[in-house]
Amino acid sequence: MKTNQELVGRDFLTIDDFSTEEIEFLLYEAAELKKQKGILDVLKGKVLGMIFEKASTRTRVSFEVAMLKLGGHALFLSAKDIQLARGEPIEDTAEVLSRYVDALMIRTFDHRTIKRFAEAASIPVINGLTDTHHPAQVLADLLTMKEQKGRLKDLKVTYFGDGNNVAHSLIEGASKVGMNLTIACPVGYEPDNQIITNAEQTAKQTGATIQVIHDSIEAAKGAEVLITDVWASMGQEKQQKERINVFAPYQVNEDLCKFASDDYIFMHCLPAHRGEEVTETIIDGPHSVIFQEAENRLHVQKALLKSLLS
Repeated sequence: MKTNQELVGRDFLTIDDFSTEEIEFLLYEAAELKKQKGILDVLKGKVLGMIFEKASTRTRVSFEVAMLKLGGHALFLSAKDIQLARGEPIEDTAEVLSRYVDALMIRTFDHRTIKRFAEAASIPVINGLTDTHHPAQVLADLLTMKEQKGRLKDLKVTYFGDGNNVAHSLIEGASKVGMNLTIACPVGYEPDNQIITNAEQTAKQTGATIQVIHDSIEAAKGAEVLITDVWASMGQEKQQKERINVFAPYQVNEDLCKFASDDYIFMHCLPAHRGEEVTETIIDGPHSVIFQEAENRLHVQKALLKSLLS
């Protein structure tokens, strides 16, 4: 098991940035912190700067509350209200903020933006979401699966929908912990090939399997975990009508779930478009663990911040 000291000062831009042992340590730490009540003073005097180019509910609140619960403080920095909006170079902003705060969490569009921040900053930079990766969400997903199923190794997980940031981070997460992951998506909406190739190399060490198929029923067969996401992410709103038609066969509904394991769980990173990627009978049904999953955002954020900063 990795120790906290081996993570201090690191950036967290993708799941692939951390080893299998480090991911397992973060999940263990999150589970332990979940048991804690009240305020811990492990980050007393520490400040997290949070830059948002995209709207947020769970990311903002979970990171802000996580810092509070650990005795620190968080600053919300809207990209519209800081000098980035007036053309200040990312590198200059990163250099200045490195002298004010102890870490930066950034939720943005282009993944290159957060990479530029990380290269220029002298403090840890955490990815709250980009168009390519959603690593903090997938840490919460892994914690939820482990709580519900008692294991991650050899767990049969199927993701339905767009090969987007959630799919990419799930692919990386599955490869790190030895899961059997299937991505079911329409032709032309597959995950990034390089991310799959990299994950397959990791999977050789952990025994994970990663496959991308286009038959949603075949993908659902025997699955212990069913996951989906919105069909049009932020910035893709103009494609909404087109995507509804393309993705209709990948809706998680009662007919599809009949092919899954009897004790499957349903997960969604939220917000959900009920009646599109998932029906209300499934998302509100007895197999759904979406709110436990959402709560776990807080606990993995606490583990991440404590490990990078304390």
